[in-house]
Amino acid sequence: MRPRGWPGARRGDATMAVYTEVSDDDLVRFIEGYALGALLSCKGIAEGVENTNYLVRTEKGPFILTLYEKRVNPDELPFFLGLMEHLARNGLSCPTPVRDRHGVMLQELAGRPAALVTFLDGVWIRRPRVEHCAAVGKALAELHLAGRGFAVRRENALGLAGWRPLYERFAARADEVFGGVGALIDGELAYLEANWPRGIPQGVIHADLFPDNVFFIGDRLSGLIDFYFACNDALAYDLAVCLNAWCFESDNSFNLTKGMAMLRAYDAARPLEPAERAALPLLARGSALRFLLTRAYDWINTPEGALVKRKDPLEYVRRLRFHQSVASASEYGLQVS
Repeated sequence: MRPRGWPGARRGDATMAVYTEVSDDDLVRFIEGYALGALLSCKGIAEGVENTNYLVRTEKGPFILTLYEKRVNPDELPFFLGLMEHLARNGLSCPTPVRDRHGVMLQELAGRPAALVTFLDGVWIRRPRVEHCAAVGKALAELHLAGRGFAVRRENALGLAGWRPLYERFAARADEVFGGVGALIDGELAYLEANWPRGIPQGVIHADLFPDNVFFIGDRLSGLIDFYFACNDALAYDLAVCLNAWCFESDNSFNLTKGMAMLRAYDAARPLEPAERAALPLLARGSALRFLLTRAYDWINTPEGALVKRKDPLEYVRRLRFHQSVASASEYGLQVS
């Protein structure tokens, strides 16, 4: 079914692609299982590398249909879908899974687990300004508050305990990324394992709130998307991920004004505890190492000509080195009492 000229969401490095084709007849039967009226159009979303996504329009409006491909563990899908529903019920603007006529969120379509979620208007910002960073800080705090009471748990597979096993999968080839990165990773792993903050507030985190996972309409933040790395971990670690993702310039210099705006907005919505403030430099180092590791692994293991565009690990080498020089969260713009 061809689209009828209505706008779709724009994504950058997001997890959207079309790998599994769905026949018109199967799609019509699928949509008939929901109280959404007739199917009007369907358009594949060709960006990204993880799952198959379609933008579908029914008489009740637009929705995103996701078919989860083989890299996704189907046992974890109830966590992701349940979390999005919980967050939306608690006031966070995010895609909301649609339940069918029998109250079921997770279906099967074309031999894949499948779910339908509400469509979120907006575009992602390629060059974030200070006001965007402030909006993200506020929205992240609101996510953490909205996540309270969600009973299902998912451990962070890419948290501290997962970093060394991931590194060991490519350690022998690490210096193919650039000379000396293996020694840098070895030293940082040892330091963080010995000094990682304990006893700071935990809860549901997004864990991947990069600019392409935040939508804006003009300068107004319209919602957060892509919760497929969400898990339980230190809340302030999520804030450290955002500092790395939003507050560095193209030359990998840290923008103190952006950092201050993000941290103040977060702290105003969910005040940080003294222990979280003290831990922020270590958490920022850990966040930088996490993305250095995944980027380095992909850099080494992604074959030439693959669909996915490799991301430069050196960006996170430079950010890690910056965080290694930070002695206090005040250097990110956060007041430390």
